[in-house]
Amino acid sequence: MTGGTDLSRQLEVVLTEHTTTWARRIGLVVLIELQLLMPIAGPAVVVYALNNALSISTQIFSGHLGNLELAASSLGNNGIQVFAYGFMLGMGSAVETLCGQAYGAQKYEMLGIYLQRSTVLLMATAILLTVLYAFSKPILILLGESPEIASTAAIFVYGLIPQIFAYAANFLVQKFLQAQSIVAPSAYISAAMVVVHLVCSWVVVYKLGVGIFGASLVLSLSWWVIVGAQFLYIVISPRCRCTWTGFSWQAFSGLPEFLKLSTNSSAVMLCLEAWYFQILILITGLLEDAQLALDSLTVCLTLAGCVFMISVGFNAAASVRVGNELGAGHAKAAEFSVVVVTLVSFIISVTLALILLACRDYISYIFTEGETVAHAVSDMSPLLATILILNGIQPVLSGVAVGCGWQTFVAYVNVGCYYIVGVPLGIFLGFKFKLGAKGIWAGMLGGTSMQTLILVWVTFRTDWKKEVEEARKRLSKWEDKTEPLLSNT
Repeated sequence: MTGGTDLSRQLEVVLTEHTTTWARRIGLVVLIELQLLMPIAGPAVVVYALNNALSISTQIFSGHLGNLELAASSLGNNGIQVFAYGFMLGMGSAVETLCGQAYGAQKYEMLGIYLQRSTVLLMATAILLTVLYAFSKPILILLGESPEIASTAAIFVYGLIPQIFAYAANFLVQKFLQAQSIVAPSAYISAAMVVVHLVCSWVVVYKLGVGIFGASLVLSLSWWVIVGAQFLYIVISPRCRCTWTGFSWQAFSGLPEFLKLSTNSSAVMLCLEAWYFQILILITGLLEDAQLALDSLTVCLTLAGCVFMISVGFNAAASVRVGNELGAGHAKAAEFSVVVVTLVSFIISVTLALILLACRDYISYIFTEGETVAHAVSDMSPLLATILILNGIQPVLSGVAVGCGWQTFVAYVNVGCYYIVGVPLGIFLGFKFKLGAKGIWAGMLGGTSMQTLILVWVTFRTDWKKEVEEARKRLSKWEDKTEPLLSNT
């Protein structure tokens, strides 16, 4: 713990003193920030990319069973599962804000309490979400989807029911570890699980012939293995001895207030963002050639999701860095962290967008053998490359928002950009101008562009000294003073 704290203090000192030249100070602070940032961002990118690889590989296995199975797994994965994913991710961001700032303020014992409180709430939420999964077929048909695709998608979704509860635990465990800059163990666990998942999926889908139900069930079980391994690490690792002191009845105190924090601010921001893409998938299923449209959009969204995982890794790093610095009272360091993490993520995204354009005619064959789908994906590649570049900035600034506790404000931005601009524009271009999936994607691009510009404007006009004071008030409010805190062991 002391190494990162010392570097953080050094960063703030160098940024506030003016005894050396500007160029020398910039070089030194960039070096210090990268030493703090990359041990979080690098493993975080690996973790999110590998976790995403589990879902992608499942869709690939399904897609090679046939185009119907690819469309059905896309509708089930992106149309139903993303609803639960967004809900869990949104509610889990409350613990991300509190743990990051509590760790920066050296209130280590509260991290375990926040983790347990959030787990109680999210597990209860998971029980309610199983109803959505159980009735996925009539829900999809009610929304206007093809009965054939909806029936196959429902079979896929049934196998994902155990995954809901794994999501509830996984997000919180990862945020608990990330707040302490402990990310590498999760990366090792995810890497090992990807190998096991690929072998098990191949055996279940092709050798045992269980089909897409088997593919989704293996995915659920893989997530549970990841959760169990990470929790075991927390229990036995000396690095968590100050932040995890065992189960406590304090986890059940203040639950109504904690629920309010999770649902009124955190959940809204990330839920709306995740559901935005879900709605686009459902709208695409209403087009004339729904199967081709779903297949092409699935390939593009999956490719965007792969690159997006890099930005999500930097999102987590930005949240941790900003939260830690605000909790420690380092206004200048928090501000500088935002600049560095945004620039690094942006450069990586531009590079990957250029690589995608170079491979535009062939990349869809990873997912399906259809030549018609390949042409459709190639046609959408310029729009896809543009969204990749925007995703190099927007998720990172969302991470900054979580680290600062701005979720409520960003929720309003998301509603306006996604649902007042993006969705109507996509429907207008896709149906009125007969642009199909390409028009829907263009609408999504319009909403994301507006959101990114607003986040850039707000972030770089922030009064960071004021944010330090807000962090202190927030920690004072959520530290449970009615009962003695668990002592460090």
